[in-house]
Amino acid sequence: MSSPLDLDQLQTFVAIADSGSFTRAADAVFKTQSAVSMQMKRLEDKVGKPLFQRDGRSNKLTENGEQLLIYARKLLRLNRETLAAFDDQSLEGHIRIGTPDDYAERFLPEIMARFSRSNPRVELSVVCEPSVNLDEMIKRGELDLALVTQGDKLSRSEVVRTEPLHWVTSANHSIHKENIVPLAVGRSDCWWRKEALRLLDDAGRDYRILFTSWSAMVLAASVLSGLTVSVLPDCALRPGMRILNQTDGFTPLADAHIGIMRGYTKQTAVIDALAEHISESLANISPTGQPLITAEADMIAPLKNKRLQISELIADW
Repeated sequence: MSSPLDLDQLQTFVAIADSGSFTRAADAVFKTQSAVSMQMKRLEDKVGKPLFQRDGRSNKLTENGEQLLIYARKLLRLNRETLAAFDDQSLEGHIRIGTPDDYAERFLPEIMARFSRSNPRVELSVVCEPSVNLDEMIKRGELDLALVTQGDKLSRSEVVRTEPLHWVTSANHSIHKENIVPLAVGRSDCWWRKEALRLLDDAGRDYRILFTSWSAMVLAASVLSGLTVSVLPDCALRPGMRILNQTDGFTPLADAHIGIMRGYTKQTAVIDALAEHISESLANISPTGQPLITAEADMIAPLKNKRLQISELIADW
């Protein structure tokens, strides 16, 4: 019978997958780079498949590597859970978590309530920043965990929720009909901003950027005031907003993928517990429930009202 996989090798393997670098992984697991390389050589010999391929200056997982990563995370998590079952003090500590403000407002109440009830001895520090900033903070070791919008230039994250991304304007104004569309968008490195501008360019729509901010609350305020059109995920919708679609001349946007990004920390049991709570909480949170205000809805509403008026007249007669 084959000997079991080495958990230490799997931990190093996961560190490389998360950081994209043998060098950064060596720092995370407190080994030399040569020791890390030797471990991965032995792991590849063990499974009999190549696990890495060079991609510029980083190390990208092969298809076999991606498959092993799933099992490696499960094995390491089970190992930590086993040890934690015999350690009453395992779920104590101070966790630094980061999230964009739109996710914080919509998701954090449920996440914090669930986690604090189960782990009252864990202290949470929360930072609200754009996803690109959170990615850098994770790399610098300033955060233990981050809830981010997954993008091409971000480090690897585990996607735990997918949300529709909408063009939105005020339900009480018609600013979206302007010949030059006024926009409120994120900063220049925001993926949603880049996608929105690309679609407007492809459609030949003229636009000007009126407000730039990483805060979803600021963007929402500019929309509700009737000044701009913006791009917001389902979780950031507010009463009084109208969703724009192709009927209004706006091409549908790709969905937003929300992921969990982990830092390099020794508090793995606590981080795993928090990540699990986040994943479960996001799975249980329903859509915002905001009324779907679209061009079609605007046309149907008067007809419904007219039918109601006719019905009332017939009843009175």
